[in-house]
Amino acid sequence: MEPEDEQSGEPAQRPVPSGLSLFEPAAGASGAEGGPADSGEQPPSDGEPPDREPDREPPARRRRTRRVLLWTLSALLVLVVGGCGALWWTAEHYASSVQRIPDAFPTAPESAQPKPVPGSGLNLLLVGLDARSDTPTTGSAAKAPAWQAGAARSDTMMLLHLSDDRSSATLVSLPRDTWVPIPGHGEAKLNAAYSWGGPALMTETVQSLTGIRIDHLAVIDWNGFRALTDAVGGVDITVPRTIEGVGEARAWEAGTHHMDGATALLYVRERYGLPGGDLDRTKRQQNFLRALMLKVMDSGTLTSPSRLGGLLGTIGEVVSVDDRLSNTDLFQLAWGLRSLRADDVRFMNAPFGGFATRGDQSVVLLADRPAAQLWEAIRNDRTDQYFQEHKAGDTLGTDVD
Repeated sequence: MEPEDEQSGEPAQRPVPSGLSLFEPAAGASGAEGGPADSGEQPPSDGEPPDREPDREPPARRRRTRRVLLWTLSALLVLVVGGCGALWWTAEHYASSVQRIPDAFPTAPESAQPKPVPGSGLNLLLVGLDARSDTPTTGSAAKAPAWQAGAARSDTMMLLHLSDDRSSATLVSLPRDTWVPIPGHGEAKLNAAYSWGGPALMTETVQSLTGIRIDHLAVIDWNGFRALTDAVGGVDITVPRTIEGVGEARAWEAGTHHMDGATALLYVRERYGLPGGDLDRTKRQQNFLRALMLKVMDSGTLTSPSRLGGLLGTIGEVVSVDDRLSNTDLFQLAWGLRSLRADDVRFMNAPFGGFATRGDQSVVLLADRPAAQLWEAIRNDRTDQYFQEHKAGDTLGTDVD
């Protein structure tokens, strides 16, 4: 007898079995409790065939199916988590290999430094050292400090601005002979700042000159430059016209040259025999960086996390960076450039104001007004607008001696 509902007199509904799931048949299905199979009722005799329930898998097979599904999902989860863990470990390992420079920033109070502008991109100071020694001073292979008072001057200084959305980059070379005020030392050539006070004084000098807050610093010596060039397999540089050798400077035949580290070093360091002297030398350095960048982009390195880790490992062997640049910052910085293309990067010299002499020194002067406009554009992440308004800037072309 079915128990009756006290109010309606109808038979009470059976409770739903506690084990009901998407993998089990509902009550009333063929073979289930209370269904036609055990009700004793006969199928209708009106000539129409009875509705038939589809055949269902036996319980044992269903359990095997669920186990296979669960094991498959578990295996996929392990692979995904394991792959992410391996990727994280690889990135962390290579980023940790990059040598950090302590005390790379000015100790001057915040009130005496340019104020950072939120949402205005990232500014990096790139420094190439002329250590005049075969002993490495930068990177994980360094055998001597990156800076010792009077031991080396900075031979190359470049200010790299990355837009806030990483859609463009601007690289400005500051000629080493630029005549500037050096905090605590009076006026001198720009490259003297590193010799006198290392990375901190160099950073402070550039900040004072430009009014731009430097976020990070990277330093490489000529030994590291040579090793980095060899590590990527060399680069191809086209010399548009034959350059005669002058003194110890080598001659260059017109045409495309595949340069290994030693040859590339001769190319970027030379200034004698070039029409613009040190200004043409900075263009050669930019031309080399552009060729190196194109090679890295064409290889797909920036869009592959594993290859990017390898690139960081190669850089870590020869480049030193400030100790504020964490491993996460370093990887995100490199990964953030994956969509950048060659046309998105502008290379230029700081606005040139002429050559001059100071005492017995030949120096380079900046053009005050154009330079101030450029620094303002970088400071506020408006370089695209700057280049629209200043078409005739000293930007790098394709015809580089």
